[in-house]
Amino acid sequence: MAEMVLATGGRRRVAWTWLGLCALAGLLILAALLRRPDLPGDPETVRRLQEALLWHSALPRIATALLAGAALGLSGALLQRVLRNPIADPSTLGIASGAQLALTVCLVAAPGLLAWSREGVAFAGGAAAVGLVIAMSWRRKLEPVSVVVAGMTISLMAAAASTALILARGEYVLSVFIWGAGSLHQQSWDGAIVIGTRLALGALAAAALMRPLTLLAVDDASARSLGVALVAVRVLVIALAVWLAASVIAQVGIIGFVGLAAPALARISGARTPSQILWRAPLVGALLLSIADSLIQVSAGSSGDLIPTGAAVGLLGGPLLLWLLPRVKTTTPPQAMLRATTPRRAHPWRMVVMLLAGGLLIGLVTLTLGRNGQGWLLAQGDLFADLLPFRAPRTLAAAAAGALLGAAGALMQRLTGNPLAGPEVLGVAAGAGVGIAVVILLVDTPGTLLLMAGSAAGALGALVFILLMGARTGFGPERMLLAGVALGCLCLAILSAVFAAGGWNTFLLLGWLAGSTDRVGGLEALLLAGATLLLLAPLPLLARWLAILPLGTPVSRALGVPVVGGRLTLSLLAALMTAIAAFFVGPLSLVGLLGPHIARLLGFGGGVAFLFASAVIGADLLMLADWLGRTIAFPYQIPVGFFAALIGGPYLIFLLQRGDARHG
Repeated sequence: MAEMVLATGGRRRVAWTWLGLCALAGLLILAALLRRPDLPGDPETVRRLQEALLWHSALPRIATALLAGAALGLSGALLQRVLRNPIADPSTLGIASGAQLALTVCLVAAPGLLAWSREGVAFAGGAAAVGLVIAMSWRRKLEPVSVVVAGMTISLMAAAASTALILARGEYVLSVFIWGAGSLHQQSWDGAIVIGTRLALGALAAAALMRPLTLLAVDDASARSLGVALVAVRVLVIALAVWLAASVIAQVGIIGFVGLAAPALARISGARTPSQILWRAPLVGALLLSIADSLIQVSAGSSGDLIPTGAAVGLLGGPLLLWLLPRVKTTTPPQAMLRATTPRRAHPWRMVVMLLAGGLLIGLVTLTLGRNGQGWLLAQGDLFADLLPFRAPRTLAAAAAGALLGAAGALMQRLTGNPLAGPEVLGVAAGAGVGIAVVILLVDTPGTLLLMAGSAAGALGALVFILLMGARTGFGPERMLLAGVALGCLCLAILSAVFAAGGWNTFLLLGWLAGSTDRVGGLEALLLAGATLLLLAPLPLLARWLAILPLGTPVSRALGVPVVGGRLTLSLLAALMTAIAAFFVGPLSLVGLLGPHIARLLGFGGGVAFLFASAVIGADLLMLADWLGRTIAFPYQIPVGFFAALIGGPYLIFLLQRGDARHG
């Protein structure tokens, strides 16, 4: 009897919650409709203009928000069901970024394809992205965290490629950024009709696939024995989910994390069976996006919306993903990757010297070899002297920033016990960007030192947040990695909101996001090199802390190491390294991940030699990336941070598979 009473009370609470959400959405929609812009002209003209805005802009926008939210909610529910992954959605699986990259490529290179089928282009990009994610995660049996880490890595790579293309065609920069942030502004009913039609067809297809979707709750062997064609069902369901998401992206841009939130909130509301989740998730998605968009309209000023709806929704995605992390089960922890696969070198410092020599050779190539309108050219004599003031500062800046990121990555991996940690992957570099954005918004003409201070504060805050989360929740390495990626997504959503808000200062932030070294002058390069030497110099003095702190708090205290002070000191050092480097090369380079891993593959252990080897490898990698970015697409230049991300992303996915191959 008591259980029946509790169940009845739970259903009542759920019902009241639904009523409250519907009432809130209705009130906000009404407030948005009643908000009339001040228009010039005589009363009759103003009345007609307001009627036109109501019927051809305001009402279509409300309908588009409801239908797009429902489509994304259904897409997320399908993906989570077919992959058995509670944190899968078009954003976390790279579908949104893949679709955006495809649309950007067509906008720059083949605009005729967009006129032919914008939705088809978006579908092709999203399908290619999710296909890569599934192929790269197949060896780990589509384990949830591995799938999402692979998806977010694909997202980083696609975002890097998209932004590089946008920067190469400067006339599209602002419009593409605002579109990519997800704007629901409408000028007709066309968008709502397209999304509504796709949603209706998608709902019918999902209903037809209900039986195999229900049977997917069991393991693969049991599902096959019950007559489910697993490969065909997965392909059909994933294609359906990608099509729904691509339809929304093609019409309104990227609306992130609605597909993640809607199924999760549907389950919290009591939905248990696949049919319950598949019909409640679209309703939740519609309410979420409608509430968010109506809030933006109500708070809009005379100059328009403060931020696009997609950017506002993205601000909720990071915290939501962090909240869902304790519910995610992992199967193959990557701690074993910390064990070197090659014998440790008896004389590691000799290899450090060899790496330094290799760096000098790379530096010589970057200073002398390049391209012009006629082809490749080796600069000598007077030509070398003329080019040296332009090439030397950027080469020195790339080397110094790479060294800082490599050392910071090695420190973070020792601090967290996570071999997949890095300043870019854990969101620390993106946190540095938020610090820069805060300074830009608060100060009209900020100087370089003030921008660096903001960058350092943002990076330190992000790193301390990740360490506190790991200490309080007991996250394993993969969960901490995903927490860092979630934090990075949150920070990048904040940056997207700042971009969309406009203002001349945002061009400073855009320059930082590009991570280009081509504007670094001689004085700045020397200051960066000096800061690098200053921050690397204390590493030998911290060797004992770095050796003992990863052993755990009890052992560290027993051996007399100040645990809190030691971790805070190392965190501050890693944050300063990240902030200064990210200030020059942007947040996406992944050099902080690559440097320490290559050092381990070369046989370096966990001592000071490992830290310096990671720094030297980072310097070599970023110099090489800067040279390739300068020459491979001549006369266009690919920013060094983006080019390094395009190289580092596949390596991160390779590391995930490599851990499974050896330990799975």
